[in-house]
Amino acid sequence: MSFKCGIVGLPNVGKSTLFNSLSSAKAEAANYPFCTIEPNVGMIPVPDRRLSQLEALVNPQRVVPTVVQIVDIAGLVRGASKGEGLGNKFLSNIRECEAIIHVLRCFEDENVIHVENSVDPIRDKEIIDTELQLKDLEILERALEKAKKNSKGGNKVAMQHADLIRRYISHIEEGNSARTIDATDEEKEKMAHLGLITNKRVLYACNVDEAGLPDGNEYVERVREAIKEEDAELIVISALFEEELMEIDDEEDKQEFLESVGLEEAGLDVLIRAAYDLLRLETYFTAGPKEVRAWTITKGTKAPQAAGKIHSDFERGFIRAEVIKFADYIHYKTEAAVRDAGKLRIEGKEYVVEDGDVVHFRFNV
Repeated sequence: MSFKCGIVGLPNVGKSTLFNSLSSAKAEAANYPFCTIEPNVGMIPVPDRRLSQLEALVNPQRVVPTVVQIVDIAGLVRGASKGEGLGNKFLSNIRECEAIIHVLRCFEDENVIHVENSVDPIRDKEIIDTELQLKDLEILERALEKAKKNSKGGNKVAMQHADLIRRYISHIEEGNSARTIDATDEEKEKMAHLGLITNKRVLYACNVDEAGLPDGNEYVERVREAIKEEDAELIVISALFEEELMEIDDEEDKQEFLESVGLEEAGLDVLIRAAYDLLRLETYFTAGPKEVRAWTITKGTKAPQAAGKIHSDFERGFIRAEVIKFADYIHYKTEAAVRDAGKLRIEGKEYVVEDGDVVHFRFNV
């Protein structure tokens, strides 16, 4: 099971360079707009040191990490909502993603052409925000027409829905994204079927040069200020540095290269975990001699539904979950020792699986 994040941004902000570093799939990175015509897809393992710790204890035949699907989507320009450039294809692809990694250029380099002829991450952000908002307004206007037709006979539910749509339209017409609207969870649920693009969660990846590592620069500070009212996250990363880092095979040399710019770990690892968190995902583990494996669930998932990620029969015939906390597994080193210490818990259908749980499901069909 994987979840999909789309990497978006104006042409030549570093999207494809970043994607190339993330994935063994090589998107063409060239110094001209629209070099990425079809979306490139990479299945990216989520870095998790707990997997290697379990592997060392269990010594399985194989280890399977959880993954996030990253889609490098063709660059966007002004007018994309009206079909300019590759706009329609861009907007179609982004609607299929659960979340957005928005790459912003926060570095100067006269050798890399900017489609707007200057470096201004706030302007770049606003261009993409505007195009996505305009496309959402089209969706909302169509939905409003339908709701108005349904309310002609005095249908109160349809009338209330029309009023809710109007609230969204007004909010977006003021230059806001749908995800920032002041609405109840119930109201948001009613609007979810429309698949509004600006309702997706966003991670801003500020692409800096090496001098901007590890904390950023004046461009990054401007972005931080601009998004402080948004429900969004921000990381600082250098796509070029990460590309160079990927060329180093020796782990000691790699660590030395990281430390030379004040980093403890690769920015790509930070980005992938941030994308995982952005989607409100968690990991539980299964551990045995054949396989140690990480499984992806959304936060708040109960045991039967978590079991269903392995196989639908596990959910359908769920009996109980035998749960070991990760820290207990590491401390006692074997499942038998955990049992003897009384640390193995038996949980039923209402148990909410927690991040890091090592679980064995009992089922019968």
